[in-house]
Amino acid sequence: MWIADKWNDYKLLDTSGGERLERWGKYTLIRPDPQIIWQPERSLDWERADASYRRSRSGGGAWSQNRLPESWIINYGKLRFLIKPMGFKHTGLFPEQAANWDWFSKLIADAGRPIKVLNLFAYTGGATVAAAAAGASVVHVDAAKGMVAQAKENAALSGLVNAPIRYIVDDCKKFVEREARRGNKYDAVIMDPPSYGRGPGGETWKLEECIDELVSLAANLLSDEPLFFLINSYTTGLSPLTMQYLLELHVKQRHGGACEAGELALPVQSTGAYLPCGGSARWTSK
Repeated sequence: MWIADKWNDYKLLDTSGGERLERWGKYTLIRPDPQIIWQPERSLDWERADASYRRSRSGGGAWSQNRLPESWIINYGKLRFLIKPMGFKHTGLFPEQAANWDWFSKLIADAGRPIKVLNLFAYTGGATVAAAAAGASVVHVDAAKGMVAQAKENAALSGLVNAPIRYIVDDCKKFVEREARRGNKYDAVIMDPPSYGRGPGGETWKLEECIDELVSLAANLLSDEPLFFLINSYTTGLSPLTMQYLLELHVKQRHGGACEAGELALPVQSTGAYLPCGGSARWTSK
């Protein structure tokens, strides 16, 4: 288990009845989480939340009791991120990923050589900003133009406006295939694929059907001295050990090194327990 417990501007205050009570900077939010199957009594803090996301029976949902600004900024160490509540409960950041940011930032900083990172399904750029801040050059790929725009904002907020980051709006699989034809290589790969999605041209993505081929294709882009390969998944039916097997098959067999897998987790302030927040599999060259 990898725990993201170094946050100051984010806290998971409590969990109950399928929902999280969270503090994002100055504001408290209630958001749904299907893994929260327990139902302890709620404190008065739940009634004081600034906004609550409620799902609709017809699909989707909306923010209610909304006393939030359109956006605000939170910090993680020297990194700064724009928080922007949006559809389907999201805020533009997954705080549990800080455990991975810390892990690969140290690898990059300790490498003693230039490191080129490919970040696939890069969303609003949490991993991109962390890798660039550690000294890497990054190619940031996501199919959603709005998410890439917010990634640029996050980089600028973190003082990385002139960092060697290349932003690409494209279908990740098609981009990887083109990079292979071009002969481009990377020292590290990060991928955070959705369970289901569509590319800018209407391409359909289903994780269980597509992830094996994508990992194989991305592994072909690794340099002669690769540093790491990271896969994240929020699909409950795809265990971290399944993702580790893909890394064993497509990366370790070619480059040696070591693989590991585990759940990402956030500490819950009210109980001291940990909330599972998806899984990761990691390969490193040493």
